[in-house]
Amino acid sequence: MVWNSHALRGKNTIFFLFLLTFLLSGCIFGGGPPPKKLVKAPASKQVYTVPQVGVTQLTLDPAQLLPGDQASLNAIEMIYTGLVQFNDNLQVEPQLAQSWQVSSDGLRYTFTLRPNLKFSDGTPLTSADVAYSIDRALQPATKSPVAPIYLGLIKDSDKLLGGYISTLINDSIQTPNSSTVVITLKEKAPYFLAMLAYPCSFVVEKSLIATYQSNFTNYLTQGGTTGPFKVSRYTPGQEIDFVPNPHYYGPKPQLQKVAFPFFQQPDSAYHAYLVGQVDTTGVPLSQFAAAKKRDDFHQVPQLWINYYTMNYLTKPFDNIAIRRAFALAIDKTAIASSAWKGTALATNHIVPQGMPGYNPNLTGPDGTQNLKGNAAEARALLQQGLKQERWSSIKQMPPIQLTYATGQAMTAQEVTMMIQEWQKVLGVTVTASAVDYNTLLSQVTTATGNASGLQFWGLSWVAEYPDPQDWLTRQFDRGVPNNNINYGQNTSTDAAQQQLLQQQLEKADSASDPSTRVRLYQQAEQQLINDVAWLPVTQETAVFLREPTVIGIVDNPLGFIPPNDWGKIYIGQYV
Repeated sequence: MVWNSHALRGKNTIFFLFLLTFLLSGCIFGGGPPPKKLVKAPASKQVYTVPQVGVTQLTLDPAQLLPGDQASLNAIEMIYTGLVQFNDNLQVEPQLAQSWQVSSDGLRYTFTLRPNLKFSDGTPLTSADVAYSIDRALQPATKSPVAPIYLGLIKDSDKLLGGYISTLINDSIQTPNSSTVVITLKEKAPYFLAMLAYPCSFVVEKSLIATYQSNFTNYLTQGGTTGPFKVSRYTPGQEIDFVPNPHYYGPKPQLQKVAFPFFQQPDSAYHAYLVGQVDTTGVPLSQFAAAKKRDDFHQVPQLWINYYTMNYLTKPFDNIAIRRAFALAIDKTAIASSAWKGTALATNHIVPQGMPGYNPNLTGPDGTQNLKGNAAEARALLQQGLKQERWSSIKQMPPIQLTYATGQAMTAQEVTMMIQEWQKVLGVTVTASAVDYNTLLSQVTTATGNASGLQFWGLSWVAEYPDPQDWLTRQFDRGVPNNNINYGQNTSTDAAQQQLLQQQLEKADSASDPSTRVRLYQQAEQQLINDVAWLPVTQETAVFLREPTVIGIVDNPLGFIPPNDWGKIYIGQYV
């Protein structure tokens, strides 16, 4: 069409330009409104709400924290700090201490405190407070469930726990001045700092405890803490709230409030998230498939391995070929997919993904990284084992019973799938025995040194501290409480080789050079996998949703937020 009317030309030109602008805008923005920009919200909206599930009462005394009490751990890490703690990469970094030195023999650690430290009530914090807190955690009267483990490397801690001495202060814990703490160990242990980062060594205020005794945690609104936040309100059974600690020595939090409301059921917390009442939530298994499709979905591997293991003193598992046959007969990827619905990762590893010292090149007992099993190799190994035992057929093998803990449907399904695969691939019948968790632990303990003890069982190990020593030496060395499978101390033909590996673990434990330690541990882990000391099956993951307006959180395999990270975490809003 050709426009030839001078009277209409001006109006139609304006209309044409408007139409062109509109069409171009539609091309650029897809026909919708322009995208919103995420900016920092005003101070009044700097509130982060984190539901705590299955909670009625928190333990706020760091010396009394029970393993597995995640809600209490979350609260304790908000309000307390210690000499050292972990960063996002699970490396030890200074906290109350600004630096430390280790003596040439590796036995004496000298910590220099940051200047002008204060508790949340403004009271000065000195080396005497650090010494008091560590000594208190180890006092028999405190009855700490964890201090004997994490602080047991300190010289004479056993004497204090046994009541033979009254204190470690001026003994293995010295304070030559108000800014220096010297801790002496009973043996060289480069992993001591990782153990010292556990909350039982966090610093508490002596005057608050002197006033309120064991009830001091009811009065934390008055002071007594050192972390980036302090308690502003605590209503047992309902909620605990935190506000910034004005005397915190590190980067000041941008959040003006962090709230931990308590929920009894995971589904309730999940619903609260969907309607905007909380800023993050775990994902119930029933919602996993749908949640995984969301943009706010997160899945982070945790330092948690589900494994099975065999008593080296019992038939037929004193034979390495038969152990390997059982390990290679199962399809771990199918188990992770079907039994765990994708919430866990199939693995061949003892030291889990995300751990310092994790070995990405580790292989299974067949020398490959295959996680689907190796049926042909498994059958050949079984026949090799039968021949070595002088058994003409599978029927001559003793009955095999696999014991596991009740209470988790996914574990029961995992056991069922493995039993089916052992029958299908090896032709071996395995009977399942489900017992309660405490009974399982008792039976596992009595298997130590016992050829008539438990034969085959499933358990999990969750990191106590992120160092390979926790996963290797503490599980498989001679005489350690967790070596219930009798690795190294048995009558099998490869017992001598196992004992050499135990010596290698001890060498790694005391090696000062970090790269040497990692190399020795990785070599040991590969041999342990070849020996089927553990049969790792899955690694747990943390599965959760979090509002994209929560900015600055770095997810890590321990699922915690380092104290100094709170300075860069804030709530955003779209404008």
